[in-house]
Amino acid sequence: MRPLFRFPATTAHHHHHHLRRQIRTFINARIKWVRDPYLDTAVEREKNLKPLLSLKTLILSDPTKTLPLSAVSPLKPHLNLPTAADKFIQNHPLIFKIFLPPNKSNSLPHVKLTPKALSLHYEEMLILSLSRYRKDVAERLAKLLMLARSRKLPLFLIDMFKHDLGLPHDYLLTLLLEFPDYFQICDMGFRDASGEAVFGLELVSWRDEFAVSVMEKKGREEGVQIRYSMNLPSGYDLGKRVAEWMEEWQNLPYISPYENAFHLSPNGDQAEKWAVGVIHELLTLLVSKKTERDNIFCLGDFLGFGRLRIKKALVHFPGLFYVSNKIRTQTVVLREGYVKNLLSENHPLMVMRNRYIRLMNLVLRRGKPIRAVFGGNRKGSVARSRVGKKKEDYNRLKRNDGDKANL
Repeated sequence: MRPLFRFPATTAHHHHHHLRRQIRTFINARIKWVRDPYLDTAVEREKNLKPLLSLKTLILSDPTKTLPLSAVSPLKPHLNLPTAADKFIQNHPLIFKIFLPPNKSNSLPHVKLTPKALSLHYEEMLILSLSRYRKDVAERLAKLLMLARSRKLPLFLIDMFKHDLGLPHDYLLTLLLEFPDYFQICDMGFRDASGEAVFGLELVSWRDEFAVSVMEKKGREEGVQIRYSMNLPSGYDLGKRVAEWMEEWQNLPYISPYENAFHLSPNGDQAEKWAVGVIHELLTLLVSKKTERDNIFCLGDFLGFGRLRIKKALVHFPGLFYVSNKIRTQTVVLREGYVKNLLSENHPLMVMRNRYIRLMNLVLRRGKPIRAVFGGNRKGSVARSRVGKKKEDYNRLKRNDGDKANL
């Protein structure tokens, strides 16, 4: 069932700067969702990456850089693992390794990172420690806080975007110590469902140098009117009336996402353009130019937009935003951030994540890494016997580790 929304057929504007009122008449228009296989591939490529990185961080947080398998198993919900911990580890033999600790009688199986994964981790930590990276992540986090009128957001809300922002796992310790002029912990002034006080992160003071959106910067550099790049899928037809409305909408004044425009009528085109600007700016702050739709909903609720306004903004502009239904959730992708299924600008952290993904997609055959083939029932393909072979390799690895007992 296609969602039904009402769009203006004609729009007249009072040019009074302060009111920006609009008189509109409406038509009914259907904005259809069309699958984009390229962007679906971009989303699906990162399937299980986030829980894998969470498990990696957990293992390395132990002084021995190992953990008993029995200690990992109960943490399946916390780590958001898609399967039981032992099965998840078994499915990624180039990342994780199960072994029996040496010189211990009746020792239990432990898990550690493979040398290849450990090497990737140290390269990743090197990137995170670079001064220019830390300044970049601090600026993007500051801009996220500046989308809120109070310059502060609850920690639980920031944690929803932690992976997509590329924040260090210990960002509350590292960034607060390194940028005390930027950030401070604050009491949000309300309590959670259990009655506990909710704490947040606050920007110490407003920073004019950060209050420039990507669209404003582009407009200043090119010296042209600010217009969004609409990248509709091949063969997608908006229809004449909607296309005409879209052109009128593009010509409306641009309002910065760092302004407070809640004085506008929430049902007007100008207010919708502001809401689109907030979502667009949010997605540009993320290293992968995408995030789960529920994350945007939660942020929209906190900022005062409400879910309906966010949902309408996402659906009305398929040339700006694509909503993918892959990997058991709905993911909002910024279209202009991608060329087919690849990021148009690769952030250093995304380069590292892609290397983890390549390791994730390898399985062992007679001790040698071979790329797994997913989907289809191709003759001679790795996919045909992937599950059984992975289990066989996994069991052999455990036996070899028990015999060698080397860390």
